[in-house]
Amino acid sequence: MTALDSNRTPSISTFASILEAQRAFHRDGQTRDLRFRDRQLEYLENLILNNERKIYEALRADLGKPDQETFISEIAMVVKEIRHARANLKKWARPRRVPTSLALFPASSYIYREPVGVVLIIAPWNYPFMLALSPLVGAIAAGCCAIVKPSEISSHTSRLIYDLLTTAFARDFVTVIEGGVPETTALLELRFDHIFFTGSTQVGRVVALAAAKHLTPTTLELGGKSPAIICSDADLVVAARRIVWGRFMNGGQTCVAPDYLYVHEAVVGRFTEQLRLTLKEFYGTDPEKSPDYARIVSHSNFDRLDRMLGGATQIDIGGQRNRETKYIAPTLLKNTTLESPAMQDEIFGPILPIMTYSRLDDVLMRLRKSEKPLAAYIFTENKLAAERFIELVPFGGGCVNDTVSHLGSSHLPFGGVGSSGFGAYHGERSFLAFTHEKSVLKKSRLLDVSVRYPPYKAWKMKVLRFLLLGKF
Repeated sequence: MTALDSNRTPSISTFASILEAQRAFHRDGQTRDLRFRDRQLEYLENLILNNERKIYEALRADLGKPDQETFISEIAMVVKEIRHARANLKKWARPRRVPTSLALFPASSYIYREPVGVVLIIAPWNYPFMLALSPLVGAIAAGCCAIVKPSEISSHTSRLIYDLLTTAFARDFVTVIEGGVPETTALLELRFDHIFFTGSTQVGRVVALAAAKHLTPTTLELGGKSPAIICSDADLVVAARRIVWGRFMNGGQTCVAPDYLYVHEAVVGRFTEQLRLTLKEFYGTDPEKSPDYARIVSHSNFDRLDRMLGGATQIDIGGQRNRETKYIAPTLLKNTTLESPAMQDEIFGPILPIMTYSRLDDVLMRLRKSEKPLAAYIFTENKLAAERFIELVPFGGGCVNDTVSHLGSSHLPFGGVGSSGFGAYHGERSFLAFTHEKSVLKKSRLLDVSVRYPPYKAWKMKVLRFLLLGKF
């Protein structure tokens, strides 16, 4: 456990009793009341807005994150999710009547949505505030109790989340547990009703294995190498701005950032120059002095990226590093191949490899055979090319002529596919992630058709065939 959270988090030996206290609170039925849920969401919104400055300070201490990036990606996204949930909570929670088969007449069919119970939310360090609280919004809206485990790597934000949520909520309703691997491991040994994990694919496998021991359902928001394709007809100025923004915000430490580029060979020279101009426009001639450029979260992550850059023979732009301040300049890599070090794993840093192509279909087929990424992007003015990209390439979510922005809509589910994760959230999908849909058939006793009962007869089979299949 870090020095920041010592004497704050309960000891591992008490985790089971905390979980049982939350189960008792949930069984008491208080969280089923929609007014209770709405009040808790209102408390959370006011808590965030009243502590905005503290959030900026924590994110700057952990990641060197500019206030505007913190507002857009950490504060506003959570507040928007809260407001969307409060506006739609009654509609999401009400029982839904669905059609009933003629064979079941006389009856009516309903879907009841009920909270799953007590959930565990494990958040990462790259967007440590938003990725802890956004799932919590869904859990509260669904009527669940929650244990929230922030990342110990972003220790200032972890401490702030502890302080804020402990102030706002009863411990039997929402509990924050700080700490590192031992605490997370101990939590995963317990039986929750749902586990929501955001992080690396490697750790996601550990979470999935632990959950499988208890048959606990999971939502895994992982990562992968998210490609961006720049076609020859793309608006190169707009594409450069949107790619530089998506790649280098938060110091490149974004799970849906474009991880590498496929640029059409006819425009690669012009586009690389446009990237150069955009980097200068955004961060100046010396990004290390820019107040708008974040830092790497830890020295271990810095060292990983430093090794990836290696001999630096492929560096076209950038490459400057300062381990003491955890600074790595926005870096473009030229002449990249699939065998290059930067193409072996998700980069998760301010490094952008560039590869070229001549035929779009070749790229699409290559991506189709690769691991399914969390996001993918294409820049083109050709609607048919965009639709072909959407149809052929499997990915969690993405954009045409933009990057990252699909996360900003509460109406678009966000989640991975294959090795980039499973399950989705945002908007109603956040509510559903922590909800069980209970199917209920309400049958009238006034008419009890004997055709389904023994003794079975030929005429009963004919009637059943008509009722179930629509023909004798």
